Amino acid sequence: MHMKLTMPIAAALSLFAGAVQAADPATGESDFKRCRACHAITADDGTVIQKGGMTGPNLYGLIGQAPGTVEGFSYGPSLVAAGESGVVWDEENLAEYIEDPNEWLQEVLDDPSAKSRMTYKHRKGSEDMAAYLATLGGDS
Repeated sequence: MHMKLTMPIAAALSLFAGAVQAADPATGESDFKRCRACHAITADDGTVIQKGGMTGPNLYGLIGQAPGTVEGFSYGPSLVAAGESGVVWDEENLAEYIEDPNEWLQEVLDDPSAKSRMTYKHRKGSEDMAAYLATLGGDS
């Protein structure tokens, strides 16, 4: 009887494992249109990769940087504190941040009052967005 229960569970787990997909930078690139109201992506040599607003910082080379450190941009105190705490952007924590910026900062800083100036929450496909940004300069 034990064997009869184990086989269906193993089969179900293998099906679930097959459903997990890797992040897709191409999907993230397409989804970036949602971010352009606030963010542009401009390479260090001035090449514009994605036209966008200046409300948020340039996102070129973000992976490998500490949060709150893009030159010439005025960040909120919580994001600066996250960078000063030793956090460095990687695909995983960037995906978590863009899903819910305030929640991420509150967890990282262990401060329930921590807030981000970024109000947009990219609830679906944040890992794709992070994978796309990882292709654009930095320490990817």
